[in-house]
Amino acid sequence: MNFVRYLFLGVLALVLLVLALANRGAVTLRLLPEDVGAYLGTGQGFTAPLFVVIFLAMAVGLLIGFVWEWLREHKHRAAARAERTERERLQGELTRNRARRSDRDEVLALLNDPS
Repeated sequence: MNFVRYLFLGVLALVLLVLALANRGAVTLRLLPEDVGAYLGTGQGFTAPLFVVIFLAMAVGLLIGFVWEWLREHKHRAAARAERTERERLQGELTRNRARRSDRDEVLALLNDPS
Protein backbone atom coordinates (compact mmCIF):
# COMPACT_ATOMS: atom_id res chain seq x y z
CA MET A 1 0.00 0.00 0.00
CA ASN A 2 2.92 2.32 0.67
CA PHE A 3 4.11 1.75 -2.88
CA VAL A 4 0.78 2.91 -4.28
CA ARG A 5 0.87 6.01 -2.08
CA TYR A 6 4.42 6.88 -3.13
CA LEU A 7 3.56 6.24 -6.77
CA PHE A 8 0.55 8.57 -6.52
CA LEU A 9 2.61 11.27 -4.80
CA GLY A 10 5.33 10.94 -7.44
CA VAL A 11 2.85 11.27 -10.30
CA LEU A 12 1.21 14.24 -8.57
CA ALA A 13 4.59 15.93 -8.10
CA LEU A 14 5.42 15.34 -11.77
CA VAL A 15 2.09 16.80 -12.90
CA LEU A 16 2.56 19.87 -10.68
CA LEU A 17 6.11 20.33 -11.97
CA VAL A 18 4.95 20.16 -15.60
CA LEU A 19 2.13 22.60 -14.79
CA ALA A 20 4.62 25.00 -13.19
CA LEU A 21 7.02 24.80 -16.13
CA ALA A 22 4.25 25.35 -18.67
CA ASN A 23 2.86 28.41 -16.84
CA ARG A 24 5.92 30.51 -16.04
CA GLY A 25 4.56 33.70 -17.59
CA ALA A 26 4.14 36.67 -15.29
CA VAL A 27 0.66 37.92 -14.46
CA THR A 28 -0.38 40.96 -12.45
CA LEU A 29 -3.05 40.53 -9.81
CA ARG A 30 -5.03 43.52 -8.64
CA LEU A 31 -7.69 43.77 -5.98
CA LEU A 32 -9.68 46.36 -7.95
CA PRO A 33 -9.97 47.14 -11.66
CA GLU A 34 -7.44 49.69 -12.92
CA ASP A 35 -9.92 52.57 -13.28
CA VAL A 36 -11.46 52.08 -9.84
CA GLY A 37 -8.04 51.61 -8.27
CA ALA A 38 -6.72 54.79 -9.88
CA TYR A 39 -9.78 56.70 -8.70
CA LEU A 40 -9.33 55.48 -5.11
CA GLY A 41 -5.55 55.77 -5.21
CA THR A 42 -4.94 52.05 -4.59
CA GLY A 43 -4.22 50.74 -8.05
CA GLN A 44 -1.22 48.65 -7.10
CA GLY A 45 -1.09 44.96 -7.67
CA PHE A 46 1.57 42.34 -7.56
CA THR A 47 3.19 40.40 -10.33
CA ALA A 48 3.85 36.69 -9.99
CA PRO A 49 4.28 33.70 -12.26
CA LEU A 50 1.00 32.12 -13.31
CA PHE A 51 1.81 28.78 -11.63
CA VAL A 52 2.14 30.55 -8.27
CA VAL A 53 -1.30 32.05 -8.75
CA ILE A 54 -2.72 28.63 -9.69
CA PHE A 55 -1.13 26.92 -6.65
CA LEU A 56 -2.30 29.71 -4.33
CA ALA A 57 -5.82 29.40 -5.73
CA MET A 58 -5.78 25.63 -5.09
CA ALA A 59 -4.46 26.13 -1.55
CA VAL A 60 -7.09 28.77 -0.75
CA GLY A 61 -9.79 26.52 -2.19
CA LEU A 62 -8.65 23.62 -0.03
CA LEU A 63 -8.54 25.85 3.05
CA ILE A 64 -12.06 27.14 2.41
CA GLY A 65 -13.27 23.56 1.88
CA PHE A 66 -11.69 22.34 5.12
CA VAL A 67 -13.16 25.21 7.13
CA TRP A 68 -16.57 24.74 5.52
CA GLU A 69 -16.54 21.02 6.33
CA TRP A 70 -15.37 21.66 9.91
CA LEU A 71 -18.25 24.11 10.42
CA ARG A 72 -20.73 21.70 8.80
CA GLU A 73 -19.69 18.85 11.09
CA HIS A 74 -19.97 20.94 14.26
CA LYS A 75 -23.44 19.57 15.08
CA HIS A 76 -22.16 15.99 14.79
CA ARG A 77 -19.21 16.67 17.09
CA ALA A 78 -21.52 18.39 19.62
CA ALA A 79 -23.92 15.42 19.58
CA ALA A 80 -21.05 12.97 20.06
CA ARG A 81 -19.73 15.04 22.96
CA ALA A 82 -23.18 15.09 24.61
CA GLU A 83 -23.56 11.32 24.17
CA ARG A 84 -20.09 10.72 25.63
CA THR A 85 -20.93 12.90 28.66
CA GLU A 86 -24.23 11.06 29.17
CA ARG A 87 -22.50 7.67 28.87
CA GLU A 88 -19.88 8.67 31.45
CA ARG A 89 -22.62 9.92 33.80
CA LEU A 90 -24.58 6.69 33.46
CA GLN A 91 -21.46 4.56 33.99
CA GLY A 92 -20.69 6.50 37.17
CA GLU A 93 -24.25 6.02 38.39
CA LEU A 94 -24.06 2.30 37.66
CA THR A 95 -20.80 2.03 39.58
CA ARG A 96 -22.30 3.84 42.58
CA ASN A 97 -25.39 1.61 42.52
CA ARG A 98 -23.27 -1.54 42.40
CA ALA A 99 -21.18 -0.30 45.33
CA ARG A 100 -24.32 0.42 47.40
CA ARG A 101 -25.86 -2.95 46.70
CA SER A 102 -24.88 -5.68 49.09
CA ASP A 103 -22.93 -8.66 47.91
CA ARG A 104 -25.94 -10.94 48.41
CA ASP A 105 -28.68 -11.23 45.86
CA GLU A 106 -31.90 -9.53 47.01
CA VAL A 107 -34.13 -12.49 46.06
CA LEU A 108 -31.96 -14.94 47.99
CA ALA A 109 -31.94 -12.59 50.97
CA LEU A 110 -35.78 -12.60 51.01
CA LEU A 111 -35.91 -16.42 50.76
CA ASN A 112 -33.38 -16.92 53.56
CA ASP A 113 -35.04 -14.38 55.89
CA PRO A 114 -36.14 -16.32 59.03
CA SER A 115 -39.02 -14.02 59.93
